[in-house]
Amino acid sequence: MISSADVFCLYQTRKVMTLSTHSRLAPASSPILHFHNPNADPCTPYDVELQTVLDQHGFNDAKEVIGQLPWYNPTPLRELKGLAEAIGVERIYLKDESSRFGLKALKGVGGSYAIYRLLACRLQDITAASKISVRDILSGGYANAIESITVACATTGNHGRSVAFAAKSFGCRCNIYVPLNTSPGRVTALQQLGANVVRIEGNYDLAVKAVEADAQENGWYIISDTSYEGHEDTPRDVMHGYQVIADEIVEQLPADTIPTHVFVQAGVGGIAAAMCSHFWQKWGSRRPRFIVVESKEANCLYRSVESGKLVIVDGAHNTKMYGLAAGKPSLNALKILRKGADDFLAIDDIESFEAMRRLANPEGNDPGLVIGEAGGAGAGALIAIMGEREELLRSKLELTNQSIVLLFGTEGDTDSNSYASIVGQAANL
Repeated sequence: MISSADVFCLYQTRKVMTLSTHSRLAPASSPILHFHNPNADPCTPYDVELQTVLDQHGFNDAKEVIGQLPWYNPTPLRELKGLAEAIGVERIYLKDESSRFGLKALKGVGGSYAIYRLLACRLQDITAASKISVRDILSGGYANAIESITVACATTGNHGRSVAFAAKSFGCRCNIYVPLNTSPGRVTALQQLGANVVRIEGNYDLAVKAVEADAQENGWYIISDTSYEGHEDTPRDVMHGYQVIADEIVEQLPADTIPTHVFVQAGVGGIAAAMCSHFWQKWGSRRPRFIVVESKEANCLYRSVESGKLVIVDGAHNTKMYGLAAGKPSLNALKILRKGADDFLAIDDIESFEAMRRLANPEGNDPGLVIGEAGGAGAGALIAIMGEREELLRSKLELTNQSIVLLFGTEGDTDSNSYASIVGQAANL
């Protein structure tokens, strides 16, 4: 079991922070907060500690299982030549997750793999079988046993949708806990997937506590994408599932092309850490500059790496980038990002909204893209940084007209009404 104190101890070897590593520019000159992580060194190997979080064996198993799911297909990697030219970089690639499993969000791979692992383990205990395959579970032969299993999680939208979809597909029961301010469209989407939705007075982190208490009392199994003391194995499965997305990107990039920069948005950090881990293991010292983008309302990873200890951001987390509205980092994610993420940015909603509108109304011959509020964070940060007001931050991040940037459109219009109100048009591209 890893405690908060243990996480603090993990930071004790960090270098002393200097003023040159930390840029908090006044709002008049920059809407973006920036922290450069002095611990991130491209020459540092992916070490033994990190292997205990995510490793090649875990990824290989996740890739094999997810590849057998009848609903699996890789999502497209879009090259945005028009946007690249308009903002002044060499190339932009965007991983478009708006169609993943019909959920309009990338997290389906994590939930599907984690629930498969849970069911396979439980069925092995019941049957004494040496191995339970995806085909075995979907065949219907174990339906009665699977129906007796209930999974649960807390969510601000996308992870819960992933868990609800996988539970419905495999045949088990599902309870999803959401903060009270979760938009009606996201709650409806969960209910349409067969989940029992429980609204919690408070933020995402209070929903995590509530589902943990109820799961223990009722014998449910928590399928969480955030790890905390005593709950790290299932979130690790979720993150190994996420790595399938990174592997798709490696296969989809043109031959011999490695991005110079990766912008990936983060809530608790599971997706960001999974991408960071996979690219680190794949490309080693050639890996891109890795930039984590959070909401200013919930920049828990930023503050934790900056301070060298676990920091919880309390409050209502009043951001419309709902998928980023988390105030406590995942311990698994923090272990990876504190060593592997070069920079942390914190933005306002307006940066993401601008990216949503520009992607829906594309430059040149770029395809029109439907990217939701949290999904636009990375693109929004890049677009803002390449603007006239951000010359200093652009220099700090070494973004030039020769940069090759990888972005993640982590969700589509997961709330169609909210999307239309921001973009000014329905998602009918």
